[in-house]
Amino acid sequence: MAAEGDVDLDLEAEENCTGKPAEKPRKHDSGAADLERVTDYAEEKEISSSDLETAMSVIGDRRSREQKAKQEREKELAKVTIKKEDVELIMGEMEIPRGVAERSLREHMGNVVDALIALTN
Repeated sequence: MAAEGDVDLDLEAEENCTGKPAEKPRKHDSGAADLERVTDYAEEKEISSSDLETAMSVIGDRRSREQKAKQEREKELAKVTIKKEDVELIMGEMEIPRGVAERSLREHMGNVVDALIALTN
């Protein structure tokens, strides 16, 4: 009994004595090769500080212009007079908060019909 097991072990040992490790099945090598091909094309580029500063200033200028335009729009909307009854009518019909009803009325210069149409669309 023991002799048979010893023989099997000796055969396995002789197969591995060729100096080369036993090859393992390669399941995921194709994915690694694909990844290597993709990363080979990527080039590292340095961003100069002047380009970065220019880009940041452009973004900052754009944001400030957008804020100013938004503030001007809010001032214009605040000047529009709306009736309390119109706000309550829109709140009741559309079941929306007071702020949304007032905003819609102001955007449509106090016109109830236009405000309701805009809210339903």
